[in-house]
Amino acid sequence: MAIATNLGFPRMGANRELKWLLEKYWQRKIGAEALLTGSAEVREANWRWQAEAGITQIPVGDFSLYDHVLDWAIRVGAVPAAYQTGQLISHLDRYFAMARGTQQGVDLPAMEMTKWFNTNYHYIVPEWSTDQTFHLDADTFISDIMSAQQFSDGARPVVLGPVSLLLLGKLKDSDASPLVLLDRLLPVYEQLLQKLNEAGCTWVQWDEPVLALDLDESTQQALRHSLNTLSGSLGNLKLVLTSYFESLRENLPLAFELPVAAVHLDLVCAPEQLADALPLVRDDQFLSLGLVDGRNVWRTDLAQALRLAETAAAAIGSERLLVAPSCSLLHSPVDLTAETEIDEEVKSWLAFARQKLDEIATITTALNDGRTAVAETLRQNAAALETRRTSIRTHNPAVRDRVAAISPDKLRRAGDYTQRQVAQRDRLKLPLLPTTTIGSFPQTSAVRQARAAFRQGDLLAEEYRHFLESETETCIRRQEALGIDVLVHGEFERNDMVEYFGEQLEGFVVSKNGWVQSYGSRCVKPPILFGDVRRLAAMTVPMAQYAQSLTDRPVKGMLTGPVTILCWSFVRDDQPRRETCLQIALAIREESIDLEQAGIGVIQIDEPALREGLPLRADDQAAYLAWAVDAFRLASSGVGDATQIHTHMCYCEFNEILPSIAALDADVISIETSRSQMELLDGFVAFRYPNEIGPGVYDIHSPRVPSTSEMVGLLKKAVDVIPPERLWVNPDCGLKTRGWVEVEAALEAMVEAAQEVRSLLA
Repeated sequence: MAIATNLGFPRMGANRELKWLLEKYWQRKIGAEALLTGSAEVREANWRWQAEAGITQIPVGDFSLYDHVLDWAIRVGAVPAAYQTGQLISHLDRYFAMARGTQQGVDLPAMEMTKWFNTNYHYIVPEWSTDQTFHLDADTFISDIMSAQQFSDGARPVVLGPVSLLLLGKLKDSDASPLVLLDRLLPVYEQLLQKLNEAGCTWVQWDEPVLALDLDESTQQALRHSLNTLSGSLGNLKLVLTSYFESLRENLPLAFELPVAAVHLDLVCAPEQLADALPLVRDDQFLSLGLVDGRNVWRTDLAQALRLAETAAAAIGSERLLVAPSCSLLHSPVDLTAETEIDEEVKSWLAFARQKLDEIATITTALNDGRTAVAETLRQNAAALETRRTSIRTHNPAVRDRVAAISPDKLRRAGDYTQRQVAQRDRLKLPLLPTTTIGSFPQTSAVRQARAAFRQGDLLAEEYRHFLESETETCIRRQEALGIDVLVHGEFERNDMVEYFGEQLEGFVVSKNGWVQSYGSRCVKPPILFGDVRRLAAMTVPMAQYAQSLTDRPVKGMLTGPVTILCWSFVRDDQPRRETCLQIALAIREESIDLEQAGIGVIQIDEPALREGLPLRADDQAAYLAWAVDAFRLASSGVGDATQIHTHMCYCEFNEILPSIAALDADVISIETSRSQMELLDGFVAFRYPNEIGPGVYDIHSPRVPSTSEMVGLLKKAVDVIPPERLWVNPDCGLKTRGWVEVEAALEAMVEAAQEVRSLLA
């Protein structure tokens, strides 16, 4: 019999219960016992839903209080020395200090954070050293497994494999590969396997997501070495070797050669790899079929998925098949039934995590009992897919004609950077090392309550406008008092940098409760992009114009770039992403032109997702970068030379795509660099980045307030490698998740740091 399985489930809870628990704990409104009890209830609800849906193998260990990579670094005993201080009394104190930093009793910055492959999920980057030692710290993990076995006999531990774990981290004191530590780490995994055997486990999900990447021979050999070494400790355990987000391609033979009981294939991203995989499946191996999209919200085409499943069954037998999502459902919202406001036609095209579990169960039943056993479900699925294919709401001929008419002149500014720089300096008259922020300011409870009241009809439009204008004026005055040079209006009218635009652009719908985890307790609600995109009216101009009327200092107009709107939406999968991105770019172009005409002299078009959207395989990257750059230039090139275009990027490794970042031709780029101690600037120097750059001097994802001297030290590093006349001073990212007290303290220190370094350069 084919087996219904899952690779992971959303952690936050149906109503973001874990988010609220974490934030109350950090605010010291609840204690550790309440946090752990409440989080256990969320975790158990997840197990219960999966069991009730008919999932036989339920993942255990996918749940986390902050991040699963951080969890695994701690499970193997890799706590950096700074966090081993006795001033961090409890396990939770240490855990959250590593994730978020702390100034409670001891002053520690957060560890570095970056994106999980090509997703918008952020993980904490493990820190390794050449004298690294490891030890097993898995009691909580084993306890969770024992708890899950009360809900399902098929509780399946999720283990982040040793090769991927090492490569996801950084060896801080050497240029060598972290894989030099592999032989020291493997005994810890041997001990873990022994404990999993003792816990009565049968199947283990062995995640080695690096298999989806271009691997050199040494990494391939490390995978062989690790699993061959550990095979003697397997006992009764059966490993499901799991990777996702790409085809295994040249790594396919390696995966099936390894001593594992099953290999998982992402057949949503790369269905073509099934034909290459089937001849490689050993007689003693199972095949895990990733047939349900774990990253998007569209209903699975069950007929198409069954064709793939039946092909595999014909080749190796259905009794050797595991039916699964393509990847963890971590990247999906929890439950579509909670959505009462999405248009019914669009809603019929969707499936969230709980509905995806049903799809997995349906495919498994069809394999085991025949299609007739699920005939009505298949009929309803086919009907919904047909309405999506034929709906007039998904295609707008006028939008498509505009995209077809894009000419090369629309992809470049009138003057080159040096010409624009002269015009902009004459207009803006900024000091050396100008200070600014990235865009948003704290979204206080008053702001959130007013927005909710307006949406619910309890606050009239005029009253809401007056509230927003009052908040904006307060924000402008605070920035003036702090001495910031280029101001922002604070974005109090915006719920999220992508969702806000999705609410106003044709072709999108927005869910009420479709939250997904971005990092820690931070959740985002991606809009659902189902049709051709068109701007219906100005989206940001009134608030930007109002803010500029309050001050003589320049105020930035704040826009989200087309690539980021694309990547941070649940994007349609029925046409090439390039076409959709260019449609969005035309809408943002119209908005930037309107901002300029309204008197806004600085316009920031954020593209933090540019690197995130990069395909995992080198062969596919040039084509993506070409159209992504074109989309940004289309959005930004409609303004005159005296209008300064900024862009912002954060929490990614940018160095490998610096030529494409330069090709964006933004006048100023701001980037996240503080957690890495300006490490990213090395690439900008080697490449000789031609335009202006604002390396972030403090980490906004931590509540910790850095000192002036700390920021001076970072700025001195920056001045050593970037000419001061091309250097800006700013935080790492927007400030919406922080509180005013810490924000004002940090910005005051930032302005003082800029002034101190200016005086040194005078």
